[in-house]
Amino acid sequence: MNNRDEMLNRLFRAAASHDTSPEMPFGFDSRVIALARERGQNSSAIIALLARRAAVLAIAIIVISAAGVYRLSNSTNDLQSEYTMADNAIESNLGE
Repeated sequence: MNNRDEMLNRLFRAAASHDTSPEMPFGFDSRVIALARERGQNSSAIIALLARRAAVLAIAIIVISAAGVYRLSNSTNDLQSEYTMADNAIESNLGE
């Protein structure tokens, strides 16, 4: 019985005395925040930048291809008749 009482008293004494946890050094939290902000952009900003670049590249490709289609549609050269003439010449030479 004495052993249990002694153990219980030791536990009560240990619980009664509270150790104060050491505090952070002065300015530690502000240094950590400053370093976190200094590291650069976060990943969402980088993804947004890459998406913006991809969109600009896609718009440039669309504009260039639209200009090419417009230029071909307004072309006065009738390529179909030129191909027909070449086909006829080939057929006439092979037929001989």
